[in-house]
Amino acid sequence: MKNLYLIPLAFALTACKTSQTTTQRPVDISAPTTSNNAFYSSIAKASAFKTLKINSNINIENGNFIPQLSATIYIDNQRKTWMNISAMFLNVGRGIATPQGIKGYEKWDKSYIDSDFTYLNRLLNVNFINYQAFQNLLVGKVFIPINEKDFVLTKNAQGFTLVSSKNQKVTVDGKTSEYQISMNFSDNLDLKKVVLQNAKSTDNLQVEYGNWASIGDERFPQNVKIVIKGQKTDQILIENTKFEFTTMDTPYSVPSNYTKRNIK
Repeated sequence: MKNLYLIPLAFALTACKTSQTTTQRPVDISAPTTSNNAFYSSIAKASAFKTLKINSNINIENGNFIPQLSATIYIDNQRKTWMNISAMFLNVGRGIATPQGIKGYEKWDKSYIDSDFTYLNRLLNVNFINYQAFQNLLVGKVFIPINEKDFVLTKNAQGFTLVSSKNQKVTVDGKTSEYQISMNFSDNLDLKKVVLQNAKSTDNLQVEYGNWASIGDERFPQNVKIVIKGQKTDQILIENTKFEFTTMDTPYSVPSNYTKRNIK
């Protein structure tokens, strides 16, 4: 199953843009601009919640039969993301992501992973995902490094479009990757779509957010669609059905008879 369910966990598959209702609105523009401080500062705002519990339904399409998964996702802001997953009322796996890396196990084949974020980056065909990017991806906040001078911002009838003016180079552990990046935002700066195209291959990552909801002073997407295009195409659909600002226990331990999965 390639542990794809860990993406929403560990990105979740999922965690991006969003959590906050924007108080600063960008100026109304009708032509490309390379300077809009209000816009860039608004999309860079960090999530303000302390803890967040999300109930979700997850559908994974990767060429194999995988039943619909139900997940409880718990985020301790900037510290950890924990996920418990069930299918057909049976618990099938659990995982946890921290700034140090990701851990997860699945009961179907009695295997587990214990890795830095290399595992998640390989699943997503990118090289820049760390814990904060993962959390942002899950909740709909911008999860890509943005340097204003390298992007062109355009206002249109649907909202705002942000496109890289040149290939964005990201170097991690001595490895440099280049991406062409585009992002769409609604008028109130809800993130709608992110497209990352590897400039030197056909690898492509698309993340779409929809049906945004206001929860207290925060904004969250109720629908998240992740499409990973490499040698084949994998798709993850996340439906977030409930959000709560609450605390909960997040136990995690791997059964003694489970086998560690090698990261390839």
